[in-house]
Amino acid sequence: MSTGLASILLIILALLLAVACWSDLRTRTISNGLNIAVALLAIPFWWASGLAFLPDVALQIALAFLIFIVFAGAFAIGAMGGGDVKLIGALALWLPWPALLLLLMIMSLAGGALTIAMLVRKRLTRSEKAVEVPYGLAIAFGGLWVISERFLYQFGG
Repeated sequence: MSTGLASILLIILALLLAVACWSDLRTRTISNGLNIAVALLAIPFWWASGLAFLPDVALQIALAFLIFIVFAGAFAIGAMGGGDVKLIGALALWLPWPALLLLLMIMSLAGGALTIAMLVRKRLTRSEKAVEVPYGLAIAFGGLWVISERFLYQFGG
């Protein structure tokens, strides 16, 4: 177990989330390569965090799969982009279930606020174009929030 390596990997994850956010804001896409990097970097994070394959890693994979399936449903009805679905699934590989629930709550609140802001912007500009919400921003915000808690509250009791 290497807490130093785990911390470095979390910093890399934070940087990847920032890149995903920027990409989604700029082009409304999150690349498959970025999502693959987020997913694959979870493997050394599991090792550095001292997770046992059974049951810990297996549970991480099962939770990530469940999250991916649920959000793939959102994609199927047009409520979310494919890159967003892959990003939330890849991010779920990193988080134990309590942190994953917190991520989903923060992501939902941020996504709702972002959607309202985009609708207000559309109305103010009197645009006829459909609103495309860069949900990667909400996912990144939630992910960064959860990651920051590991560093900010490590001395709490």
